[in-house]
Amino acid sequence: MQNAKGFTLIELMIVVAIIGILSVFAVPSYGDYVTRSKIPDATSNLAGKRVLMEQYFQDNHSYLSGGACPTAVAPDSAISKYFIFTCTATANTYTITATGRSTMTGFVYAITESNSKSSFITVPAKANWIINNPTCWTTNAGGVC
Repeated sequence: MQNAKGFTLIELMIVVAIIGILSVFAVPSYGDYVTRSKIPDATSNLAGKRVLMEQYFQDNHSYLSGGACPTAVAPDSAISKYFIFTCTATANTYTITATGRSTMTGFVYAITESNSKSSFITVPAKANWIINNPTCWTTNAGGVC
């Protein structure tokens, strides 16, 4: 009799089962990684818009109509790939908000004139991300700032 070469059906089934078990852990971790990679789009833009507001205040002694809070139609800089930026301002205060869109719906980040940062995350599909943090920007699952 000749020696058969190849894999038996049992061996193939074991490999498929091992791959299935590993994917149960890998897929959610990858999803969180992708979500974390989109958050700097909000935080870096908010920080940049805060700088614009402070520069405007230095020149005009008011936040009204500041660089990140135009009174006219929202400029192209008010929309990024994953967030929409809005701003409310008075003469002495402002709040710039980044509201998630597309795959980041449910993520809201904000910053004020006193550099007070907050995040409000309400995404039922990402239960480990649901965090309302009034003191910092949540950048990781579980509320890590």
